[in-house]
Amino acid sequence: MGRTFPCSIGRGGILPARAKREGDGATPAGVHRFVGMLYRPDRLSAADLPDWALPFGPSDLWSDDPRDPDYNLMVRAPHGWSHERLTRPDPIYDLILLTDWNWPQAEPGRGSAIFVHTWRRPRRATAGCVAFARADLIWIANRIRHESRLVIRG
Repeated sequence: MGRTFPCSIGRGGILPARAKREGDGATPAGVHRFVGMLYRPDRLSAADLPDWALPFGPSDLWSDDPRDPDYNLMVRAPHGWSHERLTRPDPIYDLILLTDWNWPQAEPGRGSAIFVHTWRRPRRATAGCVAFARADLIWIANRIRHESRLVIRG
């Protein structure tokens, strides 16, 4: 749409998809589909987002344990495997665009939770996600279509 946005990537830089591993902090190169959008209803209004965005709450987690049968999937608390809590005290997960990286049939250890979310501050590295300023992320979220892709070049 003719717009360019500054973003943050993983502290491990950009790796070829075949080299991506759980915990390496790298952002996987490639063309990734958007497969979902989650938001915190206590911090964002559904009216400001597309109608396909889904709210999440305190019981919602994301499995990041390669041994977990639900690895790289959203799960509910209590959950006996390693996971990320989606309701963080900071605002970085207030809006999450889910990508198809290692999803839906996750290969254990190939990396999980490669999201697009809000950055902590300009260009501060992520754990492997792509992050934008909040206003830019909301602008992008409202323009995603079925054919939209996240293109990461290494």
